[in-house]
Formats: sequence, structure tokens, C-alpha cells
Amino acid sequence: MKDTSLGGLTADLVRRTLLDAAEIAAAVTLPRFRSALAVDNKEAQGFDPVTEADRQAELAIRELIGNRFPDHAIIGEEWDDKPGTSRFAWIIDPIDGTRAFITGVPVWGTLVGLTIDGKAAAGLMAQPFTGEIYLGLPGEASYHRVSDKAALRTSAVTELSQAKMTTTSPDLFEKKGVAEPWARIRSKVLTTRYGLDCYGYALMSAGHIDLVVEAGLKNVDICPLIPLIENAGGVITTWDGGPAEQGGNCVAAATPELHAAAMAVLRG
Repeated sequence: MKDTSLGGLTADLVRRTLLDAAEIAAAVTLPRFRSALAVDNKEAQGFDPVTEADRQAELAIRELIGNRFPDHAIIGEEWDDKPGTSRFAWIIDPIDGTRAFITGVPVWGTLVGLTIDGKAAAGLMAQPFTGEIYLGLPGEASYHRVSDKAALRTSAVTELSQAKMTTTSPDLFEKKGVAEPWARIRSKVLTTRYGLDCYGYALMSAGHIDLVVEAGLKNVDICPLIPLIENAGGVITTWDGGPAEQGGNCVAAATPELHAAAMAVLRG
């Protein structure tokens, strides 16, 4: 049956599309992982890596979505946006965590999400090396690995002093000029882990990590993860309390109380 929270699309169709996208992306990325793959730099200064695996995986996902939903927009990391003529847009990051990918660390993932009128409605993080998929749809947050499937739920942690926190890199806060608020919140939490990219949000949805704080995210970095976080019981906004769909400085927490505590510290 049609789901009004998905703009009239069926949950089964959206779920199937997300899972199909993960499967076809894995066919491109997994054979190239831990291989002698050429790495290009997208920045004239600094380092923003991209590989053939990023580009080809996104093209494969775009073809799937374009054939299935020709009137939907497509927004991706590596190729120009495809305009649509409907309320729907698909957001693609074929390899979130390309630095991890090129160094052989299995915390990168394929992100695919669906927005309706600009609001994140469904999304997925797939890590093909470990065989894991984390999926978020209205009223559903689930973990898949081979034949295993389990519901996802964030932890019940409400205090920063008990929170396990992650971020991709402390360098991001320096680059964006927000090192001071980062230092404040880091001093308040139980422990901090680095370098997990999108995998950190997936672990938060499963209750293993309690707090994710990031700076300077792109829309493709975070939008597909919002339905996973929220339907697992978590809260995610920008540091000023706005919606996180367009990225920026973002904070995701396992509980509303932990989110409020983190926001208070970040705002100083």
C-alpha cells in the first residue's frame, strides 16, 4: 500500500530500490577495494581523493534510479545534478570515506537517500566488505547482514560524561574555524574515536556510539543517514538547531537529552 510519509511511493518500492542500489554499487567498489587503484585529487590545495570506484559506482546507481524513476532528481557526489520534475530527489555518495577506502580501512560506505520536498525520508548505508547494510524508512531502522536482520535502536545515554563520541577527523574543525567548540565537547565526553566516516552514524543507530559531531559536511555526506538516525530513536540537527539535510556543522545524538547537552556545549 502507498505510504503518505513517502509521498505516495510504497515502502516496499523504496526499500527495494535502496537495497538494489547497494548491491550494484558493491559490484563496482568491492573488487577495487584494497587494490592498486589510481587516486585523483579534486582539490588544488589540500587533499580530496576520488577514484574510478567512486565515479563508476555512482553512475551505476544513477542508471538504476533513472530507469526506475525518470521524473526524480538525482544529486550525487561525483557527477552533475540531474534535475527532476517531481517532489522526489535521490542523494548519492558512492563511497563516503574515500580516504578510508584508499587506505584499506573498511569504515567507508555507500550512501543512498530519498528526499521529498527537500526532507530526508529514507536512506541507507552499505559496507560491502563487512556485508552490512543499515536501512532507515518511516517507522523502520534495520540492520542486515547476509540472512541476519535486526531492528536498530540508539542507546539510552543522556549525559555527556557517559557518552562515547566519534568524528571523522579533528582537522575538520580546524579547517572550518570551530576548533574551540570541538575542544569543549571533547573534554566533556567519556571517550572519542576518530576516522569512522559514515560508519560512525551507523554504529550510533545500533547503540554502540552515542554522539557524532562533525563540521563542514556536504549534503551527500549526511542526508541519506538522517532517516536511519531518526527512525532508530536518535536526533540530528545542525549546530544551530536547523535541519541537517544540506550538511554543514552537524550533531547527532542517541537521545534528545544528550543532543540538548551537546548543543549547549557547542554553542558555548
